[in-house]
Amino acid sequence: MPRTRYLVSYDIADPKRLRLVAKTCESFGTRIQYSVFECPLDDLRIEKLKHALLKIINHDEDQILFISLGPEHSPFRIVALGQPYTERSRITII
Repeated sequence: MPRTRYLVSYDIADPKRLRLVAKTCESFGTRIQYSVFECPLDDLRIEKLKHALLKIINHDEDQILFISLGPEHSPFRIVALGQPYTERSRITII
């Protein structure tokens, strides 16, 4: 199943929920900034991530955005101001 690369960005009002959302996103992708993750997801994994996050957030106070960047291995360009953007590889340690 092909994967699509997503930016997952969030604004969470409560510190406890914020930590839970960050921990959940860490299991699906790579942190780019404090509240931004790059996640290569197929249809099943994006639904699993959304389902997990829906159980954590307060729908009246919090927001999570999923921004599609296209197919996982297609080239894309990120331009950074200030500190340079460095591509991070996702390393799984067992």
